[in-house]
Amino acid sequence: MSLQPSRVGSILRQILLVWLILMAVSARSAEAKCAFKAIFNFGDSNSDTGGFWAAFPAQSPPFGMTYFKRPVGRATDGRLIIDFLAQALGQPFPSPYLQSIGSDFRHGANFATLASTVLLPNTSLFVTGISPFSLAIQLNQMKQFKVEVEKHHRTHAKGAKLPAPSIFGKSLYTFYIGQNDFTSNLVSLGISGVKQFLPQVVSQIAYTIKDLYSLGGRTFLVLNLAPVGCYPALLVELPHNSADVDEFGCLISYNNAVVDYNNMLKEALTNIRKDLPKASVVYVDTHAVLLELFQHPKSHGLKYGTKACCGYGGGAHNFNQQVYCGNNKLINGHNVTATACSDPQNYVSWDGIHATEAANKLTAHAILNGSYSDPPFPLHKFCDIQPIG
Repeated sequence: MSLQPSRVGSILRQILLVWLILMAVSARSAEAKCAFKAIFNFGDSNSDTGGFWAAFPAQSPPFGMTYFKRPVGRATDGRLIIDFLAQALGQPFPSPYLQSIGSDFRHGANFATLASTVLLPNTSLFVTGISPFSLAIQLNQMKQFKVEVEKHHRTHAKGAKLPAPSIFGKSLYTFYIGQNDFTSNLVSLGISGVKQFLPQVVSQIAYTIKDLYSLGGRTFLVLNLAPVGCYPALLVELPHNSADVDEFGCLISYNNAVVDYNNMLKEALTNIRKDLPKASVVYVDTHAVLLELFQHPKSHGLKYGTKACCGYGGGAHNFNQQVYCGNNKLINGHNVTATACSDPQNYVSWDGIHATEAANKLTAHAILNGSYSDPPFPLHKFCDIQPIG
């Protein structure tokens, strides 16, 4: 059963109130404690903390302008959902597995890379822009990481910023991936064509969870797909007619297709729980949170839903597929630049595809509360939640 927009908005406001109370309680704690000693993340650009740009440098401004004040490999103006989760659990920002300099893996590793897919790509990064680091590759990287941790422990190697081998059963395993499997083929295949291989996407995620369980993983948070039909980029790029646009300016058919996928994912995770009774396999409905933000931004301290902060063209969406955020290009004889707005804190969409730090923070609040999880999974029952201001 779906929640009414007004009901979702009310829930989000209640979550923020509960969060403030929890913060007051946590502040009085002399020493923060958490059942989860590390986070291992698998994903795409929505949770990549620098992996892609470590492999294929270099990211340019205005990315990172809000919090880090410089580009740091994140596809947004500041922090991602995974950053906020790490902060809330009292951990440092997740280090990208592919980053050789400055990484600290004592609290886990982030295997996500921009443009990654769940399924193995049948094309090249330099042809279609799809990352070679699919979910299967990320899983293999995780397996190799575990081998290296155990080897260093046996040899008592010093200097490496690696965790103890016992960490793998005391960690949070997060998934935020699948968007590129859905969106990358929409133009060429259409909705019906894309939907044909979505069961394979769900199956691969399920297989990965079971494989990680065999490595010692016990707690898994799987974030579902966002309402891509509200993305400014897709509103500009994808073919549609006015009848396919709802009252909030989002594409009805594309969002319905996402809901179909999310239901498929939710059912698969329910079945996994039967196979892995000792594991916590949690479905996280970030779709509901982001849909609420796109539809009612002003109810949550924002101003713009389906308009990108960083882009070119102005108008309802401020997105032009010819010139992406931060880039320059000659268009119709004029050199134009896709620049960032001065107030990203008022936007849901950063660059037409990815969420702003402000939207990520609101989504993180909802995840931490646990009310958007199935089964309910309030993290404050496992950890002394820290401020994420």
